[in-house]
Amino acid sequence: MYRLHVDICDLTQKWPQEEKYELGSQSRRSSNSAPAQLAEKNDDRHIRKIEGVNRARGEAAETIHHLFMAKLKGYITEKVYLEIRGRYKECIRMLNGLEKTLERKVPERKRRWQLAEETPVYGVKNESFPQGWPITTEHVS
Repeated sequence: MYRLHVDICDLTQKWPQEEKYELGSQSRRSSNSAPAQLAEKNDDRHIRKIEGVNRARGEAAETIHHLFMAKLKGYITEKVYLEIRGRYKECIRMLNGLEKTLERKVPERKRRWQLAEETPVYGVKNESFPQGWPITTEHVS
């Protein structure tokens, strides 16, 4: 993510002067905030680490949005947009995996999400908690 931030900074310097404090600044800030969230929460307790992962994922998605707007305005090509978006999507996938790992370390009663574990039998799914859905009061013992 740090490398992506440096690449975004280099990219936005080529945009029109009127975007220096608008879309360019927003892009640089959100691209820097994603890794900064992870660094800030690194030494926190598990629940707070998860919060940092969630915020980092949101900042990555925000950066993708800013780049989409830059593409629409003609500041970057479709090819450049798709390449950087793909790199951010890969980071988001890794953040999702990190979040799952951290959630498993949180006591089950304190989890915000129910983790659907893979079943050992091929083709059989546990439908009691679809993956990624929040726990509601009807599922809590």
